[in-house]
Amino acid sequence: MKPEQTPITGNENKEALPAPLRALSDFYDAFNSRHLEKMSQNWVQTDDTAMDNPLGGIKRGWQEIESVYERIFSGPARVYVELYDYTIHETGEMFYAVGRERGAFRVGDIVIPLAIRTTRIFRMIDGRWQQVHHHGSIEDPELLARYQSVVKEGNNP
Repeated sequence: MKPEQTPITGNENKEALPAPLRALSDFYDAFNSRHLEKMSQNWVQTDDTAMDNPLGGIKRGWQEIESVYERIFSGPARVYVELYDYTIHETGEMFYAVGRERGAFRVGDIVIPLAIRTTRIFRMIDGRWQQVHHHGSIEDPELLARYQSVVKEGNNP
């Protein structure tokens, strides 16, 4: 399987996309536009969802996950990410995307490039794909330390 290099940004023509890519595009649309309602439609609203990211640790259940997005969306920093170098693996009632995110974290004059390994898992629920898990890791230790340092100074997530 050859990884796809055309990024998913959230700005795609969603009607032209296969359903799994549409669900991914919906996520990046919600994230990059800082739209909490769209984000809540993308995720399953149950206690068995999980998210593991470089800053927030492991969050379990929609309420904990939603609080992370609320902080990101309402804070002073602007974060943009897009998925690329990814593969889609679909099986019956589930699919997962494995790839990389690139983007930037901006607050004031500080700009930190982001390079994240990521996996997103979706389940077919009531006829539509909904996200049930995300794992993201910043692979460069110096980049991770810089990102964590800026965020700990109260600039976001």
